[in-house]
Amino acid sequence: MSDIDEPSGADQAPDESATPRRAGLTRRALILGGVGIGGLAAIGGGALVYRQIRRSAPPEGTWVKLSPIVPVPDASPRAMSPAFEEPGDDTTVAIWAHADDDIIFANPHLAAIIGSGATLRTVFVTAGDAGRGLAYAQQREAGIRAAYDEMRGSTEPWNTTQLTLHSGARVTRFVPSDDARLSITVLRLPDGNLSGKGFATTGEAGLTQLINGTVPALAPIDDGPTLDARRLSETVAELIHAGRPDHITTNIPHESAFARGDHPDHSCVGSLVRAVAPVVGIAPEAVMYYIGYPSQHEPVNVEGETLDAKVDVYATYAAQDPVVTCETAAACLAQPGFGQWLRRSYGKSEGELRLT
Repeated sequence: MSDIDEPSGADQAPDESATPRRAGLTRRALILGGVGIGGLAAIGGGALVYRQIRRSAPPEGTWVKLSPIVPVPDASPRAMSPAFEEPGDDTTVAIWAHADDDIIFANPHLAAIIGSGATLRTVFVTAGDAGRGLAYAQQREAGIRAAYDEMRGSTEPWNTTQLTLHSGARVTRFVPSDDARLSITVLRLPDGNLSGKGFATTGEAGLTQLINGTVPALAPIDDGPTLDARRLSETVAELIHAGRPDHITTNIPHESAFARGDHPDHSCVGSLVRAVAPVVGIAPEAVMYYIGYPSQHEPVNVEGETLDAKVDVYATYAAQDPVVTCETAAACLAQPGFGQWLRRSYGKSEGELRLT
């Protein structure tokens, strides 16, 4: 697509060297490495390098003013959603803007959840399509399933189901045939672009315009029912409630100082979750927000075998994504932006958000 400039493995990140890494670490090494790192961060599957960004520099999102999100009214007690899943031990519901936010910004914590035997329900709000259409979004979804397989140590097939929620939204859910404690649910709303202005192929509209009221509704790229702002909030609330979480992980919200320079979709999703979670009884201290693009300005905190394992998972994903494919660990770490983000992971509690 003409809007995207594919990063080259030959492009060195300006401030960090891309040293070759040992590939094929054991799942045990991945899990143990994850336990050693506290909080993480969330990447952007809007994390694509666009033409206006110099190849040698990491991408930065445009800062766009966002209207306050009005949470949906409390609907307790809520009817059981078609998206309901049996609660497991120590359940996390993870809600991200794009497929790959979790493996870049929320790893190694993500791998530690999977390796511990806890329950993980992942939701991706946008298709991360970059205006390229459904086929590209599905490649990214296949990449995320492969990355989860890498972390869980299985390549058994995933079952696919379409669900129509009480909110009216239609979602697609993937569940490993051999591991019902994991699931991935996608809404496939259009990617909002680094500029926050969307793409011509999807009507130049995304989450920013929906929340700001400049478009009345968004149409998912798979031709699902359109969602207005209220219906989107209700959909997020319904999916959280359906997962019965003990913890939530998501992108850093727009109202945090850590959101400056992040992808606008990340900020929108973080703010949506922050506004909606209390409606379904989630305490603020149960939510962890992960810094996205701006994590590159924080000190490196993912190194050694933990970094090796994190890069292995990312490379597994990238093999399915033609925009960011990297054939070696060194090439992955040399990608502008990705190399910096992979070496860092910062999670922030409600009290650490530095609200502006």
